[in-house]
Amino acid sequence: MMTVDEARRICMQHVPQMPAEFRPLELAVGAYATADAFAMDDFPRFDVSAVDGYAVADAHGPWTNMGRIAAGQTFGKALSPGECARIFTGAAVPEGTVAIVMQEKVRADGDLITLAEEAAKAGSNVRMRGESFRSGELLVAKGQRIDPVHVGVLASGGVQELMVSLEPQVGIVRTGDEFIDDLNSDAGRIHSSNDRMLVAAVRAAQLFTDDVSYTASDDRDVLRAVLKQAAEESDIVVATGGVSVGDHDLMLPVLQELGATIHFHGVKQKPGKPMLFATLGRTPVFGLPGNPRAVMVAWHVYVLPFLRAMQGAGEPWPRSERLPLEGSLQLKGERAEFRAAHVRDGKVHLLPDEGSHMLTTLAMADALAYFPADAPDAGQWKDVEVLYLPRP
Repeated sequence: MMTVDEARRICMQHVPQMPAEFRPLELAVGAYATADAFAMDDFPRFDVSAVDGYAVADAHGPWTNMGRIAAGQTFGKALSPGECARIFTGAAVPEGTVAIVMQEKVRADGDLITLAEEAAKAGSNVRMRGESFRSGELLVAKGQRIDPVHVGVLASGGVQELMVSLEPQVGIVRTGDEFIDDLNSDAGRIHSSNDRMLVAAVRAAQLFTDDVSYTASDDRDVLRAVLKQAAEESDIVVATGGVSVGDHDLMLPVLQELGATIHFHGVKQKPGKPMLFATLGRTPVFGLPGNPRAVMVAWHVYVLPFLRAMQGAGEPWPRSERLPLEGSLQLKGERAEFRAAHVRDGKVHLLPDEGSHMLTTLAMADALAYFPADAPDAGQWKDVEVLYLPRP
């Protein structure tokens, strides 16, 4: 059985890349840039006034007001010593200006403007051309996920559209006969949650999936047909249930019957030991356990990073760091463990341990604490790697 690191490495060796397209900047938010994006213009494009005041041609005055300049206008001539121009925030600074004096710091007597305070400091209140960036400068690197601030920066640099990867269509497959539906009584059956949870996770990641998942009973022919259909209609398949080794666990044999390449089945971890990863035709397939906690741990540790890599993310893995562990921990067994945790005051606080069928503490957590299988035990833990969970 392979380790977590081996499983993650194998997953990343089989990532298919999504196609790309040009999008208007506003429609690129949440997508990943597939090429570097460079400024088409300087920003600011010219010297700009940072305040409402007066553009002055020397530091001391007095000055004669030669006119007004609003945002979007130009003065049309240079200022000479002893001259100034009324100017407003965002307006182009006229040639010959040594500083902008705030309107609160002058006295106006008709067109005669005098300083009420100390002399103007050269360059004050002027936003210089190219102060933020110059034409041709790199603004967004390949692999960057685009957010609204990136849109503002790119638009300021004259960029109108951006090449980004398409979002994968994720096929969610729920297997099993144990779920309550309109045709079955609730005796011995449970409410279905994994499929709805995965649909929600896909939507939260700003990716695509159908409102209703593919469903398959514990029947070889039915599961074969469902997996085949899901693989043909999706860029990636994420299935839940049927991946262990019981009589009703059919995911592995059915994938083998379909000619899938099985990259691994079983990871030395808790929760999520029976997890499976395969390729069916050209479609990656993740077979996740049926226990909800195991499903969400696998989603954060394997599936979402894989999806981000499909989109060309420069850094697909969750944000992580090593921090001191508050308290002690007794590990059971020889598997790596992912534990729900809070990060507070620079320390990792573990939440109560729960079975893989429970989600309560995972819903409260802001991170997963990762304890590798080959790490020292209990009393020797001093720090631990935490994988931060995305939260609204």
